[in-house]
Amino acid sequence: MWRVAAALLMVAAVSRGGPDEVQHAWDLVMQGRRAEAIELLRGVTAAEPKNVEAHLLLGSLLQEAGQREECLKQLTAAVSLRPDSAEAQNALGEAYNAFGEGKSARGRFEKAVDLDGKFAPARVNLGAALLEAGETGAAAKQLDAAIGLLGDNVDAAYPLYLRAKIYAGSGEAQKAEAALERAVKLQPGFAEAWSDLGAVRQTMRDSRGAMAALRRAVELKPDDAVAQRRLGMEYLDEGNAAEALPHLQAAARVAPNDQSVLNGLQRALRETGQAAEADRVKAQLVEMLRARDRADQDLVTALRLNNEGAEMEKAGKLAGAIDKYRAAHQLAPEHNGIEVNLAVALLRNGEWEEGLKLLREAAAREPGDAAVQAALADALEQAPVRYGGKGKARSAGPK
Repeated sequence: MWRVAAALLMVAAVSRGGPDEVQHAWDLVMQGRRAEAIELLRGVTAAEPKNVEAHLLLGSLLQEAGQREECLKQLTAAVSLRPDSAEAQNALGEAYNAFGEGKSARGRFEKAVDLDGKFAPARVNLGAALLEAGETGAAAKQLDAAIGLLGDNVDAAYPLYLRAKIYAGSGEAQKAEAALERAVKLQPGFAEAWSDLGAVRQTMRDSRGAMAALRRAVELKPDDAVAQRRLGMEYLDEGNAAEALPHLQAAARVAPNDQSVLNGLQRALRETGQAAEADRVKAQLVEMLRARDRADQDLVTALRLNNEGAEMEKAGKLAGAIDKYRAAHQLAPEHNGIEVNLAVALLRNGEWEEGLKLLREAAAREPGDAAVQAALADALEQAPVRYGGKGKARSAGPK
């Protein structure tokens, strides 16, 4: 939500000086009439395809509405029209990020920072992408730069929150606490920052400070399982199982498969004399761990079968390869690499209907994977018309 809001604010700064239609669209957004704004902007971009401001605002609104294809089309158009704009590059990056395409997003954020090192939103977004990738040193550099640019602006709260995670991860609890205290001062309703502040204070053995911060986090966001668990565990550590119980129960309702939540809940139930219910939670926890272990074992077996299939395919044993891929896919149906291998092998064998179905599923699951998208496009070029293709098959399916 932070990124969407930032994108809309950035577009607002551009659009307010734009043509009347774009200004009117922004006024509709401010009135909460987003659907009307989208329709208006669709008309503007159709009539004025070089109107960058209209493309930017429409793309950001479509991002918020979850309409991936049209959103990316609009923002890509804006970048094409204004490739040296850090704002446009950043907006496209935020859209990619919102749709789970982190690699593409990171590239746009890097481009935006290269174009304008003083554009703080791009540095924040790049810092977040680097942090997610585990590149904490590079992330810290971007976040520190963003914090310096933003100063005491409310928008500094989010990069301070992220920077605190890096401090905490490297054992610098006091610096993490200071960053989080500043974040919640700038943005008092920032529930996640309050929760992390409580967790940092727990590591510093500041029970009173931790309790105050965690209570505030839960007040602001009662459906946050992490905050509820942290507060419940703080009560447990203080020997107050009765106060801990409702918070751990709340956490379990939101995150029923969280091992740490179930462990805490089981302990709180037992300490409040509810042995039978504690045993039920323990049984649930044991079954969950068994299921997780089975899933891990299935994945190992699936990867082995997939590799065996690849070797058979290289040796020209296509039918045997398909059997291996199919067995692997049954064990790990959500694994995109295995599904793509099975799909392509089926297509090579002339089994268009099933092959295309699987390849479409894989492409939809990972829309940012250029290789999968290219494989689907190639397959559709060759597939018979009755399967939705263009009937340009070279032989028995794509290479």
